[in-house]
Amino acid sequence: MTIELTLPTMTCGHCVKTVTATAQRLDPAAQVQADVATHRVTVQTSVARDALVKALADEGYAAA
Repeated sequence: MTIELTLPTMTCGHCVKTVTATAQRLDPAAQVQADVATHRVTVQTSVARDALVKALADEGYAAA
């Protein structure tokens, strides 16, 4: 499934690494595409949207 989120606090390359690592911790096969300029992230994953949103929020990246 494809999950698209806006993460206003994702502002740099380090943020992208953290977001990617968080998604891949839940689903090692997850594919993450991030655009820092627009704060948008697209994740191809088998994980439920709610689980991903919660894990990202726990890391400081609350979805808007």
